[in-house]
Amino acid sequence: MKAIAFISLLFVGLDICSQEKVSFYSSDSLKITADLYLNNYQSPFILLFHQSESSRGEYKSIAPKLQKLGYNCLAVDLRCGSKTNYIENETAQRAHERYFPSRNIDALKDMEAAIAYIRKFNRNKVILFGSSYSASLALLIAKGLPEIQAVIAFSPGEYFRPEISIKDTITGLSVPVFIASTEMEYNYVAEMLSGIDNKYKTLFKPEKGRGIHGAKALWENSQDYDACWFQLTCFFGHLTKI
Repeated sequence: MKAIAFISLLFVGLDICSQEKVSFYSSDSLKITADLYLNNYQSPFILLFHQSESSRGEYKSIAPKLQKLGYNCLAVDLRCGSKTNYIENETAQRAHERYFPSRNIDALKDMEAAIAYIRKFNRNKVILFGSSYSASLALLIAKGLPEIQAVIAFSPGEYFRPEISIKDTITGLSVPVFIASTEMEYNYVAEMLSGIDNKYKTLFKPEKGRGIHGAKALWENSQDYDACWFQLTCFFGHLTKI
């Protein structure tokens, strides 16, 4: 009940903020499409990355709520994906038409390009928000870049074996991370993150059901919508005190 009351109060009267479509280029010259949700250029940015077979539309209802919390957002179409919430993945279409490498691991270039794009006009550290395979990539990026403030990872996993071990690579990661998973994924995800000190990580486990894979856990049709938003909002509150 506490979480329900808190979220209801937080998002009451929430206006669905308009967004601007923007584009930029990856290091291998693929044009990337993204939706920019801007409060002002001084506020910190959250970069939003979708799961497999999805698009920037995965964050259509999530980004305005993050804006309500005081953040700018950039929802990015990665080069591997399809349609979500009636929004086509324009980057994936472009990559397919022009024969760009389009494995999940290749999306790393798109995520790095998004960071570089934002850093051109906002020098604050950024928060990476990933869903499924992009959650794993967000953790990898955070291990190597000092300009990352925190990572929000919904349903990360070992999606890149044998080429890359996420567990081995992110051991010692020392930025705050919020991790959400389904009930089935929880023990597996907790083990994968065992190399990160407990003081840096917050793990969310579904309370009302089996949970939903990826960032869709924050959609209003999720059984754990209120509890998940409550815990995530508490995580943001912690970040402001660091």
